[in-house]
Amino acid sequence: MATERITFTGHAGHELAARLDMPAGPHLATALFAHCFTCSKDIPAAKRISARLAGAGIAVMRFDFTGLGHSKGEFENTSFTSNIRDLVLAAEALDGRGMAPSLLIGHSLGGAAVLGAARQIDSVKAVVTIGAPFDPGHVTHNFGDALAKIENDGVAEVNLGGRPVRIGKGFVDDVKAETLEGEIAGLHRALLVLHAPRDQIVGIENAAEIFRVAKHPKSFVTLDDADHLITDPSDAEYAAQVIAAWVTRYLDLNPPAPPPGAPEGVVRVSEADPNGFLQDVNSGPDHHVLADEPLAYGGANRGMSPYGFLTAGLGACTSMTIRMYARRKKWPLEHISVDVCHDKVHAQDADAHTEAKVDKFIRVIHLTGDLDDEQRAKLLEIADKCPVHRTLERSSVVDTRLG
Repeated sequence: MATERITFTGHAGHELAARLDMPAGPHLATALFAHCFTCSKDIPAAKRISARLAGAGIAVMRFDFTGLGHSKGEFENTSFTSNIRDLVLAAEALDGRGMAPSLLIGHSLGGAAVLGAARQIDSVKAVVTIGAPFDPGHVTHNFGDALAKIENDGVAEVNLGGRPVRIGKGFVDDVKAETLEGEIAGLHRALLVLHAPRDQIVGIENAAEIFRVAKHPKSFVTLDDADHLITDPSDAEYAAQVIAAWVTRYLDLNPPAPPPGAPEGVVRVSEADPNGFLQDVNSGPDHHVLADEPLAYGGANRGMSPYGFLTAGLGACTSMTIRMYARRKKWPLEHISVDVCHDKVHAQDADAHTEAKVDKFIRVIHLTGDLDDEQRAKLLEIADKCPVHRTLERSSVVDTRLG
């Protein structure tokens, strides 16, 4: 995933900072991500969701609202309405690049903002909210005793998430007056609502109201024990997986034909966690799995290891080859399962100075059906003719270059 830093002009003429996460392969669609109230475009959940979508061919623009993060201006002079306007201007900036967004994603008050902005962006086909309030004025309960000072002085400093933020009276008045029921009812876009039942900032009843008012197609997925900011990497990963899977039903993700000489297309592997070993493995926009290392080798064990994928390839190819032969012969083979294990330990793989070892794959094939001994022997012979088996048996050439 390549990330480009860009800027565009916000509602008050200030320069707003954004990151555009581009797919390493073909660009199939574009998403616009609105972060949570007083957060920034760089919170871990936004980064993980963006990375996962980029792996599926969806570019993601995430930006800092006026006065937040790296964007210019004063947050105390903004309002909920101005946040919506910034979203629309972000969409126009993308459109100017030939990348009009078809997906909006909003976290917390950013979720309310995308609900308010969606009907103003014609290119949008789907909307995702994460921990969003049904009533934007709901956020003012986090201001506590500062509300009285904001009312009297026009502005006050509020501690939110451990950081001081200056909130203006215009923001409070605007967000209290805002209602989204009409926008949600008239959305006319596919809607995915993600919310955690134990969210202490925006209660789960908000998600229930959004879902109740919205028309189909709509989906509601719980984030279980996640907190409001989705700080646990496993929760962020789950949210990313759900969004990536859900959106394929509503966006036209049509990849180009595979390049010559690669009939299966290009398998793209992208690092998902620079602090561990987690990898996104994508084969076009339709197929995604995670690769990782076991806990014993410093990984998080959230996906198969590289050797796990290698043995899986051998097992899958073996089963397919046997099935094709039995089908052609019209033999009564009811079911095939293949157990494969590899006896090389991970720690020795990275040490170029160790004595070379022979890789040994132990493959046990289980055949179910009314087959005689001759048929079983023939199918065992056919197993050795599977293309992956042959590739592993002979020397291969790996041509490596910098992209």
